[in-house]
Amino acid sequence: MWRELSFLPILPFVLTSTWAQPVPTDASHPVIVLWPGGAPGSEGKTGEEKSRFEGQDQVVSNVHRPSLTVYLPPAGKATGAAVIVAPGGSYRELWVTHEGYRVAEWLSQRGIAGFVLKYRLPREQGSTYTLEGDSLADIQRAIRTVRARAAEWRVNPERVGVLGFSAGASLAGLAATHFGDPVRKAVDGIDRQSARPAFQALIYFPGSGAGPYSKETPEAFLACGGDDRIAEGTPDLYKALKSAGVPAELHIYAGVGHGFGIRASNPPAVAGWIERFREWLNARGYLK
Repeated sequence: MWRELSFLPILPFVLTSTWAQPVPTDASHPVIVLWPGGAPGSEGKTGEEKSRFEGQDQVVSNVHRPSLTVYLPPAGKATGAAVIVAPGGSYRELWVTHEGYRVAEWLSQRGIAGFVLKYRLPREQGSTYTLEGDSLADIQRAIRTVRARAAEWRVNPERVGVLGFSAGASLAGLAATHFGDPVRKAVDGIDRQSARPAFQALIYFPGSGAGPYSKETPEAFLACGGDDRIAEGTPDLYKALKSAGVPAELHIYAGVGHGFGIRASNPPAVAGWIERFREWLNARGYLK
């Protein structure tokens, strides 16, 4: 399913001043530490997370205790679908507002459970973490955690997918191709759950694809700006997925650059990308 180029100025929802503010992570959005006893590979690292603001955007770094911030749908609205949201930040930091909390909040209001992932950062100055050894382990543990607690969170374990932005899209793409890798250090029953995401949504993916792809690769929703040089390989990724027999849908927004996420300042043409994602989830049967 490929809607070739999404250039029309579609705005299916109203962006109010609410979206211009950081979304709070209060008691209604609990934070779940993925490894309560400490993440494998983070032994001896005790520093607290660092946080700063760039305008209205919260930027997090120094992550040693990877976690999920939970956004559940209102009572009676749950569709059973769940999305683990991986913010971007070049693997040096995490832009958790417009590529995290706002996204999970939008999804949860429409019956889709959202889980914002804080993962370890291999390119942060002084970091000893690796992408495939630690960051990938974090998103795999996140998928397994949501499946293990599916009944509690009113989630269908067969409808748990990943949504990533920029570096987070790279990480989500790895999760979609490395789900068969053995657990490095199993610690509990959660590690017996499947790490295969039901679907992958890669937003301004920074590369031409991780691969290799096969018919076992989760189906994909892809979106980027037409002026985004970082994500200019996204059409090649679409072609690679289709060549492997993976269902995929691609949206390219003319005149749009990198890092749009959910912002009040987004032009109307790209503001509807997340509604297109919801429509895709519905068309693929995840919201039924």
